[in-house]
Amino acid sequence: MSMTESFKGVAASAGVAIGIVHIYRTPSHNVTPTIVSDSEREAVRFLKAIEDAVTEIEEIKEKIAADPTIDAEHGKIIEAHRMILKDPAFADSIAEQIRSTSKNAEAVLRDKTDELVAMFETMDDEYMRQRASDIQDISGRVMAKLFGLSYGFNASESTDIILVADDLHPSDTIELDLTRVRGFATDVGGRTSHTAIMARTRGIPAVVGAQALSETAVDGMVAIVDGGSGEVHLNPTSDEISFYEAKARTDADKQRQLHQLLNEPSTTTDGFCVELAANIGVPEDAIAAMENGAEGVGLFRSEFLFMNRHELPSEEEQFEAYRRAVSTMDGRPVIIRTMDIGGDKSLEYLNLPRELNPFLGYRAIRISLDQQSLFQTQVRAILRASHYGKVKIMYPMIATLEEVRQAKAGLEAAQEELQREGIAFDAGLEQGIMIEVPAAAISAEQLAPEVDFFSIGTNDLIQYTMAADRMNEKVSYLYQPYHPAILRLIKMVIDAAHHHGKWAGMCGEMAGDIRIVPILLGLGMDELSMSPSSILEVRELVRNSNQGNLRTLAEELIQQPSSTAVQELLQRYR
Repeated sequence: MSMTESFKGVAASAGVAIGIVHIYRTPSHNVTPTIVSDSEREAVRFLKAIEDAVTEIEEIKEKIAADPTIDAEHGKIIEAHRMILKDPAFADSIAEQIRSTSKNAEAVLRDKTDELVAMFETMDDEYMRQRASDIQDISGRVMAKLFGLSYGFNASESTDIILVADDLHPSDTIELDLTRVRGFATDVGGRTSHTAIMARTRGIPAVVGAQALSETAVDGMVAIVDGGSGEVHLNPTSDEISFYEAKARTDADKQRQLHQLLNEPSTTTDGFCVELAANIGVPEDAIAAMENGAEGVGLFRSEFLFMNRHELPSEEEQFEAYRRAVSTMDGRPVIIRTMDIGGDKSLEYLNLPRELNPFLGYRAIRISLDQQSLFQTQVRAILRASHYGKVKIMYPMIATLEEVRQAKAGLEAAQEELQREGIAFDAGLEQGIMIEVPAAAISAEQLAPEVDFFSIGTNDLIQYTMAADRMNEKVSYLYQPYHPAILRLIKMVIDAAHHHGKWAGMCGEMAGDIRIVPILLGLGMDELSMSPSSILEVRELVRNSNQGNLRTLAEELIQQPSSTAVQELLQRYR
């Protein structure tokens, strides 16, 4: 009998699934670059493939509308794919390259896809890295049309399937037949991919990033997917199957219990209230926020609107995206961060300078303040969206008081312009800043009177404070969210906000970390913004906590000499 083989990946969607492996392999497109005799005819062939792909996507949208297991709003993810396919910046640019180079359509499409995927995959922001999967999905569908092949998941009629693949794209996940597919696991991917988001939304247990899994798994073998722990087991024993069957029943009970907290307040046993909000990157993500009981959007990463294109998004395009998110949130606050471009998120059409150290260079608010026309277009769009709900604006990468005042002056200029044009907006729109530069944290007392709120971006704050690139494996041990220096900076920011009658939130990874939330509650954090899927678990923790006790604990923790000492003391508390 074969031994059980176990793989560890990323826990993408909670739950346990037991079934028979079905290997899904994307059709192999062995593209050979060739020179065509009629480049115009080749360009027309490519554009016809685009049309056919759009037609297929529209059919998928109809399937979504007819399937009660899929919220119809999730058709907007597929609609986003349709819009990219119909965007002249995508289709026409490739067609034009076919005409100018006389290369075959497959080769030009492959090269363009590789270029876009490489751009996204090298980004520091995990959410933006996972957008590479959307590009591969769109390109794969068009490529299939060029080759005359089908695109998507076509399994046998068997039931209790565990789908195993190198990768799955968003449309693959949407098209899964839940009467047969119990769970899936992939070699690559991350928690913030649309595939993972769709898995969580549809309640499919899923593990991603389980390296080499698809090379080891074989069609027909039994497999267990534990989407809560991120583990996949091939050829499990009967005892292991019994164990996971019991675990599945326990997990299902837990999810039902958490779902009961959907509309409950996030209040501790002694009456301390904290707002639990969601981080989103595109308007459609607001749907998942609502479905998971978010009390608002604490971070709308607006830079996603600027990516995967050849020109800046217009004011109208930005306004419509912001308005959709605001409308979905139905009166709950939506904090829109002005574009955080630069560093690892470069845009070719902005002609940003090449820098030796881009993370400490020309990025985020520095670009916005330097390129006022770009900034004015974005803040006008945000202001216009504020007429449709409770919108707040947030400026990233603030380091100095002067930057705050310049940003506020830019917003005021946009307000005056809109007023002259008779365009409605919320004149009382709140303005806040990201605290991710240590200088801003240390100067919080001076910055607080200038703004309505702070939002701490711990991802950058930690790496800047510790002088350690969290993407560099050689120094990743220095990325220490528990370090007393980090906790003291957070306390400094919260105290400064409260001293001036303002509120302080957090939108970095720490905000949704169940191990760290007790510390943040003890420090007096007013708002925590996280992945939508983390909200209910954090709400349960909040409702079972006593903030007075946690305040005493936090005061002791920040006096510890090291990250290790903090974790040891926290462990004893639990």
